[in-house]
This record gives sequence, C-alpha cells and structure tokens, in this order.
Amino acid sequence: MSATGAQLGSTCGFSTRLSLRWVPEVPEETTDTIVLSVGEYFVDLRMDKKSGEIDWAMAGTRIEENPGQIPLKVLFTRELDSLNEIGIVDVANFSPQADGTDLEEGEMPRADLPGAPMTAFEEVWQELPFREGPEGAKKGISWILESDDAPLALGEQEGQVTVTKLFLGRIWGTYLAFQQTQTHSNEKNEDGTWSVKRSGAEVSARREEWTSGWEQKYLVGPDAGAVPSMKAGFENEGKGAWRIPGEKVVIQGKSYVVRAFEAIE
Repeated sequence: MSATGAQLGSTCGFSTRLSLRWVPEVPEETTDTIVLSVGEYFVDLRMDKKSGEIDWAMAGTRIEENPGQIPLKVLFTRELDSLNEIGIVDVANFSPQADGTDLEEGEMPRADLPGAPMTAFEEVWQELPFREGPEGAKKGISWILESDDAPLALGEQEGQVTVTKLFLGRIWGTYLAFQQTQTHSNEKNEDGTWSVKRSGAEVSARREEWTSGWEQKYLVGPDAGAVPSMKAGFENEGKGAWRIPGEKVVIQGKSYVVRAFEAIE
C-alpha cells in the first residue's frame, strides 16, 4: 500500500476533500477533488461528479503564516481561477481532527448563489497516499511550473495584453495541468496610481495518473487538447534547471518558471 507524503519524508501535500459545508447547512460532497501542494504553490481541481465538468479549478500560492501552530493559518492567492477570482487572497484555518482528517474553516464567495455572497464554510480534507510514478516504489519527483508570461509594461498609460496562463503540477504518479486565457489591463485607480486588473476565460484542465504509463482521467475545457500531457514525456524533466525554483524550462516550445521542486530518491 502506498504511503502518505509525511511517511515518505516529503513536505508536499496531496489531499482530497471529503465534504463542504456552507454554514449553517449540512455537509455534502458533490465533487471529485484533489489538491497538489509543492513548496509554497498549489494546483486544485474539483470535478463535478454528476456533470463531469469543472466545478472549480485554481492555482497559485499557499503561504503558511504560523507554521506549527493550531489552527494553521494559510493564505491562498489565486493566479489562475475558473471562477474568475484572479488575484483574490483567501484566508483559511486548518485544524487536525481525531480521525486523521483536517478541518478547514473560513469565508469565500458562494458561486452557486446570486451575487456570490461571502459565506462561512467548513471543508474536511484527507491526505492521500502518493501514487507510485515512473521512478518506482517509495521514490519520485514533485514540481509545479507556471507559464513564463511577460508582464504588462505600459507604465502610466492604459492598455491591455492577452496571455495564455498555464500551471502544471506533478506529485509522483499524479499530474494536473490548467490553461486559461487571461486579459491583463493597466488601469488608473481613484488615487491616481496604476494597477493591473486581471480577468480570465474558461479554464481547460487535464488530470493524468500513472499505472504502467500515464493515463488520462479527466480532459475538459475549450482548449483541452492544447494542455500539455505527460504521455509524451517532458524533456529533461527533473534534471538541471527543473530542480531550481525561479529557473526556466521549456515544454512543447513554451517557457515555464519552476515554482517548486522536490525529489525523494
């Protein structure tokens, strides 16, 4: 039986959601959800069980404000978001439960209600055993890459650019990849300063799992076919620049920034 990350000496997180409760309603789980966390980055795919469509896909940073304390306070910033909440910072508190799960508590927009009002929620999370990957038993590599998008360099003038934002993430034998067309607009604020506002179109997503090779579990969205697959392999994966956060690697002709990397060898 596969072991969890902690049992294998990994600092990565690989979890599924067991239930969501919008306070004061009863808990339920309508999605097949997995979250991969490597370093201070995460990718999170929630697939609606009935429709087979994306319930929520997001990726960005995951910063622990008080490591080792209970509850653990975590700040999530979304750089890609199927609900178009790009740049939003979520604050959540995690508390370990007696049954080995983690209870997450916080507030977030409730997208299934008109106006998406901020609503208190409780989510129950379970750490999953790492799936064995191509490296073999009890070892593997984990990483998160973000597409290398040129920043909007307009200074103090209005304008916008369109970028194809991608996040790719792997923990051993599990792989997630997202793609979203985003519009980044340079706008003047009321106080006279300038800032970039970001909006995104529909997200395309791919989830693959390793058995005797990489196999597709989900492939959804308008540009799903363009989302990189592990099936053909990525050149020099896990070697050289791949191991150094901040360095750049090339996949299918596109440049990516290595956001996080870990190897258990």
